[in-house]
Amino acid sequence: MTGQRKIVVGVDGSNQSEAALRWALEEATAHSDQVRAVLVRARAELLPGTSYAIQPYGRRPVGEDEEYSDRLRTTVQKVRETLDNPPPVIEAVLNGDPAAELVKESAHADLLVIGSHGARLRDVLIGSVAVWCVRHAHCPVLVITNEAAQQLG
Repeated sequence: MTGQRKIVVGVDGSNQSEAALRWALEEATAHSDQVRAVLVRARAELLPGTSYAIQPYGRRPVGEDEEYSDRLRTTVQKVRETLDNPPPVIEAVLNGDPAAELVKESAHADLLVIGSHGARLRDVLIGSVAVWCVRHAHCPVLVITNEAAQQLG
């Protein structure tokens, strides 16, 4: 393969996503690839109208954009500090459904790397975002399971 590959990494602050970012940075260092770390800010969801709604007007609270940017920046810095000469990382905070946004990002990537929050059932059951990305991504997908995250950590 010639030229610089683009690796997109889904980051949400979990151990699995940190391991995914670490793996992507190590891969990028070895092959002079570009890394784009993406954190998806969920949209405010309309909740059913009940007296038990946690917000007035029945909306689930969503953090401020700055809060998400800080979380992404902190995670990227934390992971970069564990490596020798890590490549630069392009950081992006997107709004929407995490699975849908990561699939959109995959259309402009050579590899999508994500952590799985899936539960253990027989072998391994990966989380719903990971399943959606594996089924719908426009490029290969590497899923870092909890077990893999522990080994990479």
